[in-house]
Amino acid sequence: MAARRAPPGGTAPESSSEIPGCQTRINSLKYILSKKQKTLLSARGHWSTWPAFASGQTVLKNHKPCCAPEERQSSNKQAVLTVPKPRYLEQLESYLRKELQSLDLTKKNSQELKLQPYREIFEFFIDNFKTYKPLLSAIKNEYEVTLAHQKKTIRALEPLKAMVTTASEECTQQILALQEKEKDEINMLKQEKQCLLKFIDNIKEEKNSLQTQVEHLQTSVAEEYTRYLNEYGARKLLLAKLNDMRNEQLDMTRHQVQDIKGEDVVKLTLALKVAQQDLTKAQVKLNTMIADYGDVVPRRDFESLEKKYSDLLQEMKTLQKDFDQLHKEYETLLEIHRETAEERDNFCAELQRVQCNYTPRPNWPKCSEVIPGGADRWGCLAEGKSSDQLVDVLLEEIATGALKEINVFPGWGKGDKVPVYLRHEGEVKNKKLTKKDVVNILKDVWKEKIALEQQTGKRSSLPEFFLSYLQKKYGDATAMEWSYTLYENMRLCRSNHVLSSFYNILTGKVGEQQYHGQNQLISNLQKELAACDSSNSGSLTSKQFSMALREAFPLKRKESIQELVDASRYKLDSTEDLIDYISLFKEDEEGNAEPFVAKLRSQYVREKQEYLKQLKSKLGDVIEVKADDLKGAFCTIDPDIDDQMVDTYIGLAYQVQREQPGQEVVPVETTLERLLAGDVRRVGPSPREQSMAGFEGE
Repeated sequence: MAARRAPPGGTAPESSSEIPGCQTRINSLKYILSKKQKTLLSARGHWSTWPAFASGQTVLKNHKPCCAPEERQSSNKQAVLTVPKPRYLEQLESYLRKELQSLDLTKKNSQELKLQPYREIFEFFIDNFKTYKPLLSAIKNEYEVTLAHQKKTIRALEPLKAMVTTASEECTQQILALQEKEKDEINMLKQEKQCLLKFIDNIKEEKNSLQTQVEHLQTSVAEEYTRYLNEYGARKLLLAKLNDMRNEQLDMTRHQVQDIKGEDVVKLTLALKVAQQDLTKAQVKLNTMIADYGDVVPRRDFESLEKKYSDLLQEMKTLQKDFDQLHKEYETLLEIHRETAEERDNFCAELQRVQCNYTPRPNWPKCSEVIPGGADRWGCLAEGKSSDQLVDVLLEEIATGALKEINVFPGWGKGDKVPVYLRHEGEVKNKKLTKKDVVNILKDVWKEKIALEQQTGKRSSLPEFFLSYLQKKYGDATAMEWSYTLYENMRLCRSNHVLSSFYNILTGKVGEQQYHGQNQLISNLQKELAACDSSNSGSLTSKQFSMALREAFPLKRKESIQELVDASRYKLDSTEDLIDYISLFKEDEEGNAEPFVAKLRSQYVREKQEYLKQLKSKLGDVIEVKADDLKGAFCTIDPDIDDQMVDTYIGLAYQVQREQPGQEVVPVETTLERLLAGDVRRVGPSPREQSMAGFEGE
C-alpha cells in the first residue's frame, strides 16, 4: 500500500526518502484529531449524529424512539434547534480540498493520485471509530485487494492486446497476399466471361440481322404482289377496251350491211338488246371472277417464296438451337465458377484457422540422441513421415522399450466379454519379442489362414483362428504367453501396417475384407506394371508408369495419379526417368512398406471416405435409413454398380446375409461406420465426373 499523504499544510511525497516524515505528520494529525474528538465526546457525551444532508434542517434534541407516549409529549415541547456541521467533519473536508487542489491531474496516473487523499481520510475515519474499526478495515482491505487484482489483470492484458494487434495485422497481410494471388485467376475468369458475353451478343446481332432480312423479304413479296395486281387490273382494262372497240367495229359493220341490204330495223334492235344482255352477263361474270381471284398469286411465285421461307426458318431454328446450347454451357460455367469460389473461400478460411492454430515444428533430429541405434536408425524411421507420424514412431519406441522391461502381464480373466485369445486367469509371461519376430509370426498367421480358407472354401473368424494357430504351433501351455505378447506389441506399434491392420481386424474395428481388398489392389497393379514392361527389365519410364497406373485405376483422378508418380520417384534425381517398379513393393525386415505402397493405401482410405461422404449427402438429413433407401442412394451416386455388389454393401451395413433383405431401420451413423470398416469402393465414375468429361469432350 502506498504511503499516506501528509496532513493539511504538508506537501505530497515525491520519493521514498520522504515517507518517514510524512508518516510523522500523519501521526501528529491523528493525535490532534483524536484529541479534539475526545473533547467533543467529553462536552456532549456522544458522537455527533449530524447527517450530511441535514444542513439548515431541524432535528429533535434528546429524542428517544422507544420512550412512552407521555415522555414523547414532554420531549416534543422542547425547542427545535438547528444542528451545525461537526468540526471534525469540517476539518476532514478542508483537508480533502487542500489535498485535491495540490494534485497535478495532468499526469497519466492522475486517478491514482486523486484516490490517495480519499484513502487517507478513510484511514483517519477508521482510526477514530474504534468500535467499527475491524469492519471498516476489512472493507477497506477488500477494496484495496480488488484494486490490486484489477491492476494486475490490466497489466497482464496489455501484452495480450499488443499480440492481438500484431496477429490482426499479420492476418490482414495474409488475406491481402491471397487476394493478390487470386487476382490473376479472377481476371482470367472475367476475361472468359467477357468473351462469352461478346459471343452471345454476336449471335443476337446475327439473329436480328436474319430477322431483318426476313422482314425485308416479306416487304418485297408484298410489293411484288401489289405490282402483280396492278398489272392484272391494267390487263383487264385493256381487254375491256379491246372488246369495246371490237364491238363498235362490229356495230359499224352491221350498220353498213343493214344499209346495204336494207334489213329490218326492229330485228336489229332486238339483236342489239340481246347482245347488250349478253354483255351485261359477261361483265357480271368478269367482276365475280375479279372479286374471287383478285388476291391469288401464281403458283410458281408462291412455291418460290415458300421455299425461301422454309430455308430461313430452318436456319433460324439451327441458330436458336446453337444459342440455347451456348446459354446452357454458360450457365454450367457459372455454376462451376460459383462452386470453385465457395471451395476457394473454404480453403482460405481453413488456411486462416490452421495458421492461427499451428504450433512450431519440433526439432526431430534431437530424438536420435535417445533412440537406440543413434542417428542412422532415427533417419530410417523418420524418412518420408509427417510430424504426426513421427510422434507415433517416438511413442512406439518409448512403449516398446518399456514393454521389454515388463516380465509378466496380468490376465484379463475368463468372462464372456474377454476376447477368446486373452481368456486367462493369473499372470502371463512376457516373451519379449522383437518387432521383426512379431511381423514374421503375423504374416505366417495370414498365410495359414488364407491356405485353410482356400482348402475348405469357408471363411473363419480371425480371433478363433489366431488362438488355434498359437496352440497348434506353441502348445496349449504357452499359447497364452505368445497371445498376450503379440497383442501388446500390436497395440503399441500402430505405425507399422502389418501390426496395425492385424490389430484392427482382430479387435473388430475393421473388416477382414478391407485387408484382402488392399492386397488385391496391389497385386493387380503389379500385374499391370509387369504387362507394360515388355523387356522384363524391372524398370519403366515415367510416361509408361503413369499409363499403367491409369489402366489399373481408371477411376482415380489426375491428382491422385500424379501423387503416386511422385511417390515412386522420391529416391530419383530430377534427371532420371526410369522407375524401378519392383523395388516399390519391397518391405524391410520389420514389415514397413515403401512410400509408394503407403500412398496407395492412404488413397484407398481417402477414396472410400469420399464415397461414403457422397452417400451421406445423398441420404440427406435423415437419422435412420431403410435398406431400400440405402440401395437407391448407392445406385444414384454410383450408376454403374450392379445388384450383387449393392446386396453385398447392404448386407455389410445391416449385418445380414444376402438372402435376407433387411427391412429394419438402422441409424445412418451406424450404417456409415459399418461400411467404413468394410471393403467399400466406387464401381464406376460419379455422375458429376461423367458430365464434366462430356463437357470437356464437347
